[in-house]
Amino acid sequence: MEESIVYAKKYLEDLLSFFGLNTDVYATNEDEVIELSVPSTHLNGFLIGQHGDTMRSLQFIVSNALRNNGHEYSRVNVDIADYKKQRAQQLAEKAQEWIDKVKSTGVELPLQPMNSADRRIVHKVADEAGLSTESVGEGRERYVIIRPIATESSEAEDK
Repeated sequence: MEESIVYAKKYLEDLLSFFGLNTDVYATNEDEVIELSVPSTHLNGFLIGQHGDTMRSLQFIVSNALRNNGHEYSRVNVDIADYKKQRAQQLAEKAQEWIDKVKSTGVELPLQPMNSADRRIVHKVADEAGLSTESVGEGRERYVIIRPIATESSEAEDK
């Protein structure tokens, strides 16, 4: 794992240097995922891209480089200026609002399509709140449905 982390860190630093950014990348591992964190710079907007697209592309490139060079671990998460961390926090807060709505109305709530990382956050927050979730759809149209947990009395009423 250590060899993969060092390679991924160096690869991303070299990649960023092509954009004229000479900075240290902080690398750790968590659950067999290499976490690469780029500190805040004057190129944040450029490196993050619209809705994080450029950042995800950098992540994909580093992951492929690891895989193509035979490294054991190739799952990579690139975060620039804590963008993903802040986005996850905002999404978790929004998910809590959706969960409160489902709990108060007792009606399932289909959400807008979102990427897998965002869906994972919604699933986690809903699970912690005691609600069930399901991802539905294909590709870019995949979305989450938040459902209230059926109680034994409501199941008996349905029969």
